[in-house]
Parts: sequence; structure tokens; C-alpha cells
Amino acid sequence: MLIQESHADVQTATNGKTTSMRIFVFHPTIPGYPNARFPGVVLFSEIYQVTGPVARFARQIAGQGYIVAAPSSYHDFTGPEPLAYDVPGTDQGNEWKVVKTLESYDEDSHKTVDYLLSLPTCTGRIGTTGMCLGGHLALRASLDPRITACVSYFATDVHSRTLGPHTAANTSSTAPEGSTHTLDLLSTLKGEVTMIFGIKDTHVPDAGRDLIRQKLRDAGVIFNFHEFAWAQHAFIRDELSKGRYDPAITKACFEVLLEMFGRVLKTDLGEADAKKHEVEHMC
Repeated sequence: MLIQESHADVQTATNGKTTSMRIFVFHPTIPGYPNARFPGVVLFSEIYQVTGPVARFARQIAGQGYIVAAPSSYHDFTGPEPLAYDVPGTDQGNEWKVVKTLESYDEDSHKTVDYLLSLPTCTGRIGTTGMCLGGHLALRASLDPRITACVSYFATDVHSRTLGPHTAANTSSTAPEGSTHTLDLLSTLKGEVTMIFGIKDTHVPDAGRDLIRQKLRDAGVIFNFHEFAWAQHAFIRDELSKGRYDPAITKACFEVLLEMFGRVLKTDLGEADAKKHEVEHMC
């Protein structure tokens, strides 16, 4: 399957500020079939915006028959160009990550879904994925009922409630009063979620992953939870990963993504029933 690459600039308005957000688009094409339609996938990037590794990941997904839309998360502060994988780029990305408001992140997600649904070549079924910051944003975007499938790679700041402006990390299992943090809104999530982590990830420790898993279970979310024994943070980044890139585990995780997206986004499942499906105990 071939891929056409382009971009779209859309207007966002939050917190009294209007900015232009660039969405990088990776569109599958099949020669001879100009009216072919595909599901859409919103791909959220790391703290560095849409870098080479993120674009390559987008092409891999698009090549399987999905229209991939990758928004530039830091349009509130800068242009769509990626930050460098160096100390200044890392520091800048981490700073903007907590200055940008949750309302702005949500606006970005909604506008990107709107864009995909506006395309005549989109079937109307939408999934989401992302890594690091983008893993969190993929999970948070799934609070939108229009998104029915989410594959989140090593999502940061979920367990600690530290995405966007905050005063301190909070890893309590009890939601703060009036909280709009992702961890405390999971009961509103209607789609299926796959969470992927490395056990050696220093950004999301054992207790943090356990908290996310328990909150998903308590919220009644349909979810899959994968932990890889030797994987570290950023293990899917095939460039400047500081020795953490693991191509074998990356391949396994991509198969997990394809299974879920294929089952949920490409198959017409119809409306879910409200029945509780009991599994018979047998050997």
C-alpha cells in the first residue's frame, strides 16, 4: 500500500488564545481505487513533536490501511518543527509539557478527530496511539467517545497527575476533588485500551503502572496491559534513543497494535450489547 504525505493547518482556540496547529497526514492509497476508504488514527508524539521516528511510525501504520494524523502539540509556543533529541530540546519539551493546559491538549485532540472525520476517504472509525507524552495524550484523547481504540506506549504523567500545570505530583488512588486529570476520568472511557510499558522504564515505576492498571479496572474499562521485562523508556524510538531501542519488542508491540486496530477499527462490530459475558471455567 502506498502512502501520500501532506499536512493541514487548523485553528485552535483555548484559554483565550487562538493558534494554528499543523497536522501531519499520512494517507494510504491503492492505485486504481480513488474512492477507497480507511479508518483514521490520531498519532501523538513524544515531547519533541513530530520527529523522524514518529513519522516512520506513522508510515508503518498508514501502510496497513489507516489514515494517520499527527498533530504538533506545541503550537501554543512554537512552530511545527521538531525539537532536537538533545539536552536543550529535552528541557524545552519538558517545560512546555507542563505549561500547556489540559484544555489545550483536549482541543488539539478534538480538532484532529474533526479533521479525520471531515475526510471523504475516512470510514468514520477512529483510533489513537502515541508514545511517552503521546502515550498519555492517546489515552486522554480516548475520553472522546468518537475514539474506540487506543494503543498507548509508555505513557508518562498519568500515574502522577503531572500533565499540564500542577503544584506537585499526586499518586494517590483517591481522586482529588474536582480533578480533570486523565487518571480520574477513566470511568467515562467507552472504547478499548491497550497500555504498553517496559518494566525498566524509570519514568513510570512499578507502583505507577500498578495504579494505572487498578484505576482502569475500577473504572470498568475494557483494556489490555502489556509489560516487557527488559524494555526501558523510549524503547520504540529507532533514533537517538540513548541505547534503549529494542527492535524485537517494538515488532511484538506493533503486532499488538495491528490486532486491536484491525479488530476494532476495520471490523464493523455494530453496537455493543449490555450483557455480561461469563466465561465457562474448564480445562
